[in-house]
Amino acid sequence: MPSSVVPVLRSLVTGTPPYLVPQADLREAARTLFPRMAARPHMLDVFDNARIQTRALARPLEWYLQQRGFGEKNDVFLAEARTLIRRLAAEALSRAGVAPPDIDAVVVVNTSGLSTPSLDADLIGFLGLNRHAARLPVWGLGCAGGAAGLARAADLVRAGYRRVLFVAVELCSLTLVRGDESKSNFVGTALFSDGGAALVVTAPDVPGPPPLADLHGAYSTLIEASEDIMGWDVVDDGLKVRFSRDIPTLVRSMMRGNVQDALAAHGWSPGQVGTYIVHPGGVKVLSAYEEALQLPAGALDSSRRVLCRFGNMSSVTVLFVLEEVLRARSRGRALLSAMGPGFSAEHVLLDLA
Repeated sequence: MPSSVVPVLRSLVTGTPPYLVPQADLREAARTLFPRMAARPHMLDVFDNARIQTRALARPLEWYLQQRGFGEKNDVFLAEARTLIRRLAAEALSRAGVAPPDIDAVVVVNTSGLSTPSLDADLIGFLGLNRHAARLPVWGLGCAGGAAGLARAADLVRAGYRRVLFVAVELCSLTLVRGDESKSNFVGTALFSDGGAALVVTAPDVPGPPPLADLHGAYSTLIEASEDIMGWDVVDDGLKVRFSRDIPTLVRSMMRGNVQDALAAHGWSPGQVGTYIVHPGGVKVLSAYEEALQLPAGALDSSRRVLCRFGNMSSVTVLFVLEEVLRARSRGRALLSAMGPGFSAEHVLLDLA
């Protein structure tokens, strides 16, 4: 029998590494990083067409202009990811009114770096979390990971873990492969950036501040024979991004029916949903969502604002959009949605408090 517990979101904290770089500077850096691509007519326009103004990086821009090996980049990932999520998780616990030893489970999502032991082990030791907490590290879901991680955190609460810490961190800039003049690497350099988020999800009767949202359920879809659409190719220089198909076209063809199925699985209908919290994979992806779901003008402005200010931070980005929606004091039923490697779609049904 499904649990009757409706998990609640108690806190949400987001942040980025300290190096905030204008998109115009990244556009110029592409001339050095990809001289052949940059010399082609209009190729650099992809940086302007992305509609991004600034992006955060794990290192100063000059650092990326030198050749870096996989080991060096991953060492930076470990250092900077730990620093960022320690700060964000501590703040999320404080805002939720949850003492570190009271955490029953920890979910950590990332796809842009490797860590064994997983990042949750460092969090438990550094923050003094319960050493008997259940640990759920989730790797490889890419842009869908923020939605999936929130869903798994809520599932843990339904299963009896009353206080769950969920952290997502991505340092996508460290996956840049200098000298790889493929279109995928070039486009990724125009879009991807770095950031993190920490959330506390609890049972509704746990003492604390008023909930930010109720989490009513989730819905996952893995598209058949779609592994090639997005992912990493592991090469000597690191994690090399792979795009092989037109994602906006895929969104237009499947998302309307997929969203209807997601809502119907929990007894909801599209007419009851007033807010869509969508991962901004790019401006064309957002336009495709609007077409597929027949959304009114301005419905995805929160996603566009996040993309403009921060770029695409993979799994983390949709959590920034959620924060933007909460800051705007939106109320009522909402759907949080993201797509990522698999190729897959992940949806979370929320009731914004």
